[in-house]
Amino acid sequence: MTHAILVPLDGSEHAEKALSVAAQLAHSATATLHLLHVSEYPDDIGILAGAPGVPFTEERRAQLAERMRRDAEKVLAQARGSVSLDGVVVEEHVREGRPNEVILAEAKALGVDTIVMGSRGMSNLQGMLLGSVSHKVSHAAPCTVITVT
Repeated sequence: MTHAILVPLDGSEHAEKALSVAAQLAHSATATLHLLHVSEYPDDIGILAGAPGVPFTEERRAQLAERMRRDAEKVLAQARGSVSLDGVVVEEHVREGRPNEVILAEAKALGVDTIVMGSRGMSNLQGMLLGSVSHKVSHAAPCTVITVT
């Protein structure tokens, strides 16, 4: 029986579909839903272009952190409004880091039985080189992973 479900949310349509599936599971199993948004700092300026990185100033990092906090609140509020969560225990989590690593760490820390996440399309080249977050999570998760398209 499922007791805890982790739903990573990034504001995409696929993530909202995943939340809908997770809400149905939570209703039928009386499971707790853990809504997770992962904010990721961009790489230092220049690294992706092949140039030496220009480190962010502390002021710039503070501005980014505030913007990411607001964005996370918006994503979680939008997700909550997109599906009926009446009667479901819901906990919200906002973390920083690389999404696949944070999702796996949170799944372990929370002891979830299931991760329900959206699958977002990546460009063919980027997908071949890096792999998608959902692919990385599904291969390394300590629990069942349901990927929703």
